[in-house]
Order: sequence, then C-alpha cells, then structure tokens
Amino acid sequence: MRIVSGSLRGRRYCPPESFSARPTTDFAKENLFNVLANFVDFENSTILDLFAGSGGITYEFVSRGCQHLTCVEHDTRSLRFIAKTLADFGMAQFVKCIRGDALAFIRSTDVKYDIIFADPPYALPEVDSIPDLVLSNDILTDDGLFILEHSTAGRFNSHPCFWQTRSYGKVNFSFFRPKNADL
Repeated sequence: MRIVSGSLRGRRYCPPESFSARPTTDFAKENLFNVLANFVDFENSTILDLFAGSGGITYEFVSRGCQHLTCVEHDTRSLRFIAKTLADFGMAQFVKCIRGDALAFIRSTDVKYDIIFADPPYALPEVDSIPDLVLSNDILTDDGLFILEHSTAGRFNSHPCFWQTRSYGKVNFSFFRPKNADL
C-alpha cells in the first residue's frame, strides 16, 4: 500500500499478513481525493475516520495537510499499526487514535467534524443505517461532508441527504451533506 499524494506521496506501509481488514485500493483512494480536492480545505478541516482499518484514509488526509484528525478502530492490533505508521511518518501529533466501536463513538461524541469518512466491513448488518446515524447525531458541521465506502450492493440515492456516488471497480463512495448544506 502507498500514499498517493501530498507531502508523504509514495511512502509505503505494509499491514501485517494477519491483517483482517480490507484496505481501500490505491486507485480508489486517488480518485476519492481528486474529488475531495475540489471541495475541501484539507489544512483547516476537522476529520473523523471511522472503521480506520489499516489507516490508509487517515494517512492520505494527513499527507494533504490535515492537522485535526480522529481515527476510530475497534481492533487493537490495527490501531497499534496505525499509531506506529503515523510515528514512522512523523505525523502522529496530528491524529488522535481511539480504540472503540465506531457506531458507539458516533452516538457518544460531542465533537463536530467537517468530514466524516466511514469504511465499515461490507457485510456489517448496520451498514445501511450509518448515514442516518451520522446525520441524526449532529456531529457533522453545517457544510460538512459524510462519505461512506460500500460495496456495489449499496444504494443510497433515495436518502434525503444523499449527494452523489462515485464508483471505482468494486469500491463505491456515497457522499452525503446535511439537509441545509449548500451543494
């Protein structure tokens, strides 16, 4: 795996072979961040990465200058890997790593984020309810953006806050904005 752009562009990270998460492909990450570059001031945004897995999305945000990022991951080994990789890259000071259940975190945090990214396991039973959970818990800023990575089976275009979906092979990103946000 590699970081596709920013100050850490080209840096590689290798999760252990026993790693059980499904990392977002480099191709999908590159295209996602090309889309985000048109809408996001990375340096001044507060980011939440849910179901952080190998940390690939966290590294991409940090590489682009994000200085206020929180990543939530349930698996202790994965979170240790993320923290070690951030330290190796000299970027640990910009990221708060939290071990915990991402869905419980959504319900309990009182922080508002400009961008929330969620890459849950595709087979997670609650995957279809995550947009409602994020948007109803008032943790997204008024002009914020919620991005859900999901399989090709996911269909969210009837959601009242749905904005768009981008597909890159088997990886899909659905974008949501708060109801009153300027699109």
